[in-house]
Amino acid sequence: MRPRIVDLTHPLGPAIPMFPGLPGPEIEAFLGREATAERYAPGVSFVVHRYRLIGNSGTYLDAPYHRYEDGLDLASLPLDHTADLPGVMVDVADQVEAGRLAIGPERFVDLDLAGCAVLVRTGWDARWGTPDYLATNPYLTGEAADALVAAGAVLVGIDSWNVDDVADLTRPVHSRLLARGIPIVENLRGLDRLPRRGFRFHAAPLPIPGGSSVPVRAYAIVVER
Repeated sequence: MRPRIVDLTHPLGPAIPMFPGLPGPEIEAFLGREATAERYAPGVSFVVHRYRLIGNSGTYLDAPYHRYEDGLDLASLPLDHTADLPGVMVDVADQVEAGRLAIGPERFVDLDLAGCAVLVRTGWDARWGTPDYLATNPYLTGEAADALVAAGAVLVGIDSWNVDDVADLTRPVHSRLLARGIPIVENLRGLDRLPRRGFRFHAAPLPIPGGSSVPVRAYAIVVER
């Protein structure tokens, strides 16, 4: 057996798709190599960058505090809710290709999801970097969220720009999952490279006290036989 690491994260940069109205990330050299060269031995220099970004940028994780004032923030969210989780990939790209964007509870029936990170593949990540990515998105229904809670899912991820129908301002999926302490990872990519089972999922956030959402380096470790 040998492990295979699968990167599930979009690169983070100024031109990435953002939720409408939110600014893209900015990166600047706070201290450049020329300036730092004056501080070190000859031939030694560093660059020190400053990053400005909205927490909901790129491939990112929502902690319960994103939705609820008394919910767990990024610092208090247990690592065992975000790292080294047994993964289940649920492939719904067939219905999305057919124009059915609402993903209901029937896609999760009879699946053993207890203690798992459930990653929903819609195929939407193929549109990343194009205007179509921010078109009306594939999403989970509130009933699907209820099914995931009842099945014991520990984390839910999707390769679309929102796990909810963005036209539904009640945000039922965020509300129901985060109320139960289930973090959400959005804007995943490459879920087609995963098996349905047999992988471990990692998306640990920075432990920011009072933090609600933050980009993560999401990846899976697949054990191939």
